[in-house]
Amino acid sequence: QVQLVESGGGLAQAGGSLRLSCAASGSIFSVAVMGWYRQAPGKQRELVAEITSAGRTNYADSVKGRFTISRDNAKNTVYLQMSSLKPEDTAVYYCRMGIYFKTLEYWGQGTQVTVSS
Repeated sequence: QVQLVESGGGLAQAGGSLRLSCAASGSIFSVAVMGWYRQAPGKQRELVAEITSAGRTNYADSVKGRFTISRDNAKNTVYLQMSSLKPEDTAVYYCRMGIYFKTLEYWGQGTQVTVSS
């Protein structure tokens, strides 16, 4: 069973930075697609960024140029470096693992990010 544990959330001021981490258990991290999603109160969960096993990335337009997703396969960890934070970035951020050759999906519990004006 895969477990994903997010960390690094907290309170930041507008214009500040935070780095989120997601540590994954198991031995199949290197072949998984990893992603960060977020959900603000009253809104649906949305994709923030994804990174494939080959290192290709995809970002939501709202964060492009400000956020960077990366992965360290040796540590079974995916990161989200968030810079130039805006109040509208406030949400619970969730880590996702997709293992498509097995049609499997796993989610972390989420970490709160709050950005003040």
